[in-house]
Amino acid sequence: MEVSAPPGVLSSPSSLSSPPLKSGLLTFSTSRRAHLPRKQQQHLNLRHMDSSHSHRIITPCAANNGSSTLTDSPTASGARIGEVKRETKETNVSVKINLDGTGIADSNTGIPFLDHMLDQLASHGLLDVHVRATGNIHIDDHHTNEDVALAIGTALLQALGDRKGINRFGDFSAPLDEAWIHVSLDLSGRPHLGYDLQIPTQRVGTYDTQLVEHFFQSLVNTSGMTLHIRQAFNRFSILSF
Repeated sequence: MEVSAPPGVLSSPSSLSSPPLKSGLLTFSTSRRAHLPRKQQQHLNLRHMDSSHSHRIITPCAANNGSSTLTDSPTASGARIGEVKRETKETNVSVKINLDGTGIADSNTGIPFLDHMLDQLASHGLLDVHVRATGNIHIDDHHTNEDVALAIGTALLQALGDRKGINRFGDFSAPLDEAWIHVSLDLSGRPHLGYDLQIPTQRVGTYDTQLVEHFFQSLVNTSGMTLHIRQAFNRFSILSF
């Protein structure tokens, strides 16, 4: 399965852009990818033009239930950054995402396959993704898998800011040898997951494949994303990014 931040995830016709929520400006730019082929230059390359743009940091307010408070922190560079810290009885998670990054991956969740997926998200999406998580994985991976996804979704929501000027729709098909996956999304602010995958094996390494759907459900819940993932073809029991 190829589910990443593919070319065009945040870029489709400008007429489909979401309505402005507050002041600020986002515009499409390819200057940072001038060394790449034209199609790759449009690979998630949205530049924020307001140097006073700030990002928000979530810090835990009540560790027992995972509730949080928001504070604003100025970003002198103007980069669109989301930073989240989430602490519950079961997990302690910190996430930092830079949408204007270069594909730097730095993830350690204690779940090797989840780390692999997050590394691929950074690489294919040209995002900087930093994730640290500790949890009760001696019992199972459920809580860590869920809380990492919730934190990533929140960080994405923050990094997008008011969303003014972005091309919010994305549509992508990925052929990976015997597997063919189709993904469509809308950064609409309305969370919804359409999930149609049949994974014929229960585990990839130590990762329970039942957690795949739950990861994406948690991601859309906090990011406000409409996400559809459909398996067009898959002959073998291969789950990968």
